[in-house]
Amino acid sequence: MAPKLHGSLFSTATLRAIAALQEKGIEFEFVAIDLRAGEHKKEPFLSFNPFGQVPAFEDGDLKLFESRAITAYVANEYQGKGTELAYHDAKKMATVGVWVEVEAHHFDPIASKLFFEKVVKPMFMGLEPESVVVEENQKKLGEVLDVYETRLSKSKYLGGDEFSLADLHHLPTMQYLMGTSTKEVFEARPLVSSWAKDIMARPAWIKTLAMQKQA
Repeated sequence: MAPKLHGSLFSTATLRAIAALQEKGIEFEFVAIDLRAGEHKKEPFLSFNPFGQVPAFEDGDLKLFESRAITAYVANEYQGKGTELAYHDAKKMATVGVWVEVEAHHFDPIASKLFFEKVVKPMFMGLEPESVVVEENQKKLGEVLDVYETRLSKSKYLGGDEFSLADLHHLPTMQYLMGTSTKEVFEARPLVSSWAKDIMARPAWIKTLAMQKQA
């Protein structure tokens, strides 16, 4: 029985989980959750995630929520299939783990604020971004990406010389931001810019975006 992923194709967290499944070449069933109708705040979805946030994931009798927990499970459960997003080697995986944490605690909080201002407000709420909030967070993003620029001078990808969860987790929010003027913050750093273009061109990510376009 194929795994099921419950979510919204416009949710960055859902796209993160889909990208991992696509990288591993796993057939899965997608169950669309209508966020505008509030389906994520009602049963039966709350039985999957009591916090009422997408995505949620089923694989047999296992139920998971939180996108990074889902990607970690997919990477480890399906080792040997598709892209090796996680590794048995403890030292190698520890390095990947550092940059997974960096994405979650340093990149994502800033990028998500910019995503809300530059994408969600104009597209879904008919509102203009707050220029002060955008300026403040683009400065913060630049400081984080300066660290990335240094890291990428030492390895092709954040977790080492191979694509991993550390890179994949950036894709959804970064994809949205690259469609806004915030792309200049990425493009101002040559190694970051090359890395972003590289990972956004991956076949698994192209398949993920194709799913979104069909929605």
